[in-house]
Amino acid sequence: MGRPLPFVADPVVDASRLPDGFPAAAWDIEAEVDDSLHIEIVVGVADLLLVASSGTVVRSPSPAHVQVSRVRDLIAACPATRYSRDELERVSGLDRWTLARQFRGIYGTSPSRFRTLRQLDHVRRLVRSGTSLAEAAAEAGFADQSHMSRRFKSAYGLTPAAWASAIA
Repeated sequence: MGRPLPFVADPVVDASRLPDGFPAAAWDIEAEVDDSLHIEIVVGVADLLLVASSGTVVRSPSPAHVQVSRVRDLIAACPATRYSRDELERVSGLDRWTLARQFRGIYGTSPSRFRTLRQLDHVRRLVRSGTSLAEAAAEAGFADQSHMSRRFKSAYGLTPAAWASAIA
């Protein structure tokens, strides 16, 4: 929050000691990185540098819950829509870095991950009602069925087709 990053004497980080909530997308070179995910990765790395330099987790003070909940409500209302970071900043009244930290602090996940999970909720409702996987992917805002299937399997441990068979 307006501070320079600290000097870190040992910049090599043991991946097994990463803090809870560190964005897994930082390691996924095939992940689709939108503005929100980009911010999540940068904030995660910055927080990691702060932890590495001080040995303690640095927590940002929480802004009014209502500011962050506006972004949550916007995403939840239409998860198929990909909002720009400028729009999320405008809606919340917070800068992108503060918004990313506070969203994670309040909801336990990033805005990007929250959006993906809401998209997957929508996919499950559509598939349950008989919509094809390709149509469900398009309606939920995924680039294509393959993109949806990768995200679905990552979140739930099985493909959408396997899930649909299991509930049939």
